[in-house]
Parts: sequence; C-alpha cells; structure tokens
Amino acid sequence: MIAGELPPKALIIARSARPEPSAAVWHQSAIIGLSSLHAGEQRQVSSPFAEGEGPQPPQILKTPVEIQANLRPLLDNHIPLQVRFAERAQRYQTYLVEINREKGWLALDELIPSDGERLMASGEAFQIEGFYEGVRIAWNNPHPVHLGELDDARCYWAHLPDEILYHQRRNAYRATLSGQPIAAQLNGKTIRKPLVGKVLDMSATGCKLSFPGNLQAGLQSGQVYDQLSVHLPFGAITTAAELRHVIYDEKLDLTFCGIRFHRISGLTQRQVERFVYQLQREARRDQVTDRFS
Repeated sequence: MIAGELPPKALIIARSARPEPSAAVWHQSAIIGLSSLHAGEQRQVSSPFAEGEGPQPPQILKTPVEIQANLRPLLDNHIPLQVRFAERAQRYQTYLVEINREKGWLALDELIPSDGERLMASGEAFQIEGFYEGVRIAWNNPHPVHLGELDDARCYWAHLPDEILYHQRRNAYRATLSGQPIAAQLNGKTIRKPLVGKVLDMSATGCKLSFPGNLQAGLQSGQVYDQLSVHLPFGAITTAAELRHVIYDEKLDLTFCGIRFHRISGLTQRQVERFVYQLQREARRDQVTDRFS
C-alpha cells in the first residue's frame, strides 16, 4: 500500500451531511489550543526536550520525525487517550494500537463508551489527547476515519497528524510536600475497603502516595481505580486514578504508589495545578531565603 491508500481490510466510513470543519475553525478549539500557538508564528520555539525547572510553554511540532517520536511512547506504553468530538462534551477513551509512518496512517482502538462509534461512522471531526511522563500530547483529526482490522480486532485507521501539540506540564516539577500531612484515600471495585494514606508529592498529572503495611498483593500496576480523594488545603478533590507502580519498603513497612490522574475533570485539574503552583512558589521562595541567609 502506498501513502494515501486505504489501510488493508478498511471500509470507508461515510461522512455525515454536515460539512467538514475548516482548518481555521478547527484551530480555534479550546481543548487542544493550537490556534493560540499559530497566532505567534514569529515566536522562537525551543526544543521540546529542553530541561527546565517547571512547566514549559506549549509547542507545535510539525516534522514527521518529531511527531512519530512523541506518538511512539503513547503506543509502546499503552497510554489511554481521550477523544472528544467537535462541539460535544462527552469524552471517549481509546488507545493507539499502530503507527505506520511510511504509509501515513495510525490505528486507534475501539472507543469506550461504544456509542462513540456512531460519531466516528458519521465522519465527525475529533480531537485526541494523552499524557505521558508529565507531557500532554494532543492533535486534531478533521478527516474521515476508516473502519478496519488489526490482528483480527476492530480498529479505526486515521491519517497521521500534520502537527501535534506538545505541552511539558511537568519537567519535572513534582512538588514535594512538607509540613502538615495531606491525607489521601484510594478506592475502587477491586479494593475491599478504602486505603487511607498520605500524599508525598504532586504534579499536574499525578502524585506519589504512601500507605502503611504491605499492599503489593492487592494492588496492580496499570489498574484504574474509581476514586482517589486528596484533601488539599482549600478543599478535597476526587478523580479516577491509574496506578503506575507500587513498591513495598520492608524497613519502613510502607507501600509507595505512583499515581497518574485518569480522566480528570477540568475543575479538578485547575485545583491541582493551583496547589502545585503554590508549592512551587514556596519552594523557590525558600531557596532565595537560604541563599541570602
């Protein structure tokens, strides 16, 4: 198959009667926020891999090498992606299951909830975003997708994006908590009773928790738990959470869990970022004080 051809076993999904959004309209999306970046074409864009002490400004990556390099971790690490169709509030989950740079295609897993397939079939434009290691990767798909198969499983073939948004929200400003302990509670269908512990550090995309005792047998990396509650100084927040890793320290008799926020709401995300920013300012103020003391 040459570039531009349909993927094998693909069935063209008919477009809806609604006209496809123009590039100008699509770039005004508040979710992806690409328009605000295009407005400053004259601005110098630094390397997305540059080191820094805090969140970096969003960047637009356009070269095929950069795009594939940043999509590949989403595929290799089975990162859940959020899909949102234009002018619709509902979010859907999918996974990137294949990238074919030579042929210009990528494959997406079936949508959860499944009613999103109807919107795919109608040809509606959509937006995709995912988070990996504190980086937000997002792109628009204004083109029709093609229903097909990959390894005998249904998938959606879509064009590789011409550009992606790269937003390093944590590089890695992970705020370490000191002073008054912040309580956390983890709960879910696979947990018999809520686990009560403490927050050790927090970033815009996740946190590190500690729980008394050895909980390794009852916790599974990669599992999404329905409810993580954290009691921040200005109010409690609740969101679903994905367990990234779990380690038991026998000497301390503590279980340490790396958590990534999962399908976090906009309001909760803003509360988290407000708290992390507050901790970041306090840490920098302490550094200045120590320097001149």
